[in-house]
Amino acid sequence: MAATPSWPPRSAPRLFVSQELAQGISVPIEGNQANYLGRVMRVAPGDAVILCDNVTGEWAARVSETSKRSVMLEAIERLRPREEVPDFWLCAALLKKDRFDLVLEKATELGVARIQPVLTRRCVADKLNLDRARSIMTEAAEQCARTALPEIAEPVKLDALLREWPEDRVLFFADEMGGEPAAARFAAHLPPAALLVGPEGGFDDAERDAIRAKIEAKPITLGPRILRGETAAIAGTALWMGAMGDWGAS
Repeated sequence: MAATPSWPPRSAPRLFVSQELAQGISVPIEGNQANYLGRVMRVAPGDAVILCDNVTGEWAARVSETSKRSVMLEAIERLRPREEVPDFWLCAALLKKDRFDLVLEKATELGVARIQPVLTRRCVADKLNLDRARSIMTEAAEQCARTALPEIAEPVKLDALLREWPEDRVLFFADEMGGEPAAARFAAHLPPAALLVGPEGGFDDAERDAIRAKIEAKPITLGPRILRGETAAIAGTALWMGAMGDWGAS
């Protein structure tokens, strides 16, 4: 006798919605999300969709109606509460658009709580479209089955970041001039924590001195090679998640 397929199926499309979810409520989907469900995924009444609202968690929903421009869903049951996210910030210097897009995507997949873009003297870029950044992060969260979206902050100049840095949060500084091996340094400090990574060309001497002058700053090295800004951000975040984050959670 064939086994009854599980519901919702693992292949069900996933979406973040702005509406707070509860059992039995109707959830109208319009715009690009409706186009994705209707034209790309070709959902029909009765099909399952997984919804997250960044507040209550992950829900199984059922398609109740479809039209050319909208899809109506009904929230059926909560599958998981909103996940507890490790208290880790990524403070990454702005890079060229495609490279910073990669940082946003991978940092979301890796589980950071907050991304703080930083403006330094050697930054090539000086602006960030926050709506576009949120869209990239949301798509990444949907892809990796994350139930909590990271925060994204307005870009801030390095001196302002250091001036307003919270005293209770350690700031791991990826210094290409040298520091303690990252894994060992990470393991020696409990969260809350953050990682500061520089731009193409790195920090200049005055910036490096200002960072090292902060009592919360802990210089680290990410190995014997000089990494690109996006590589350092991704590698450093992965190392922290393995040492102190939620990668060991069941």
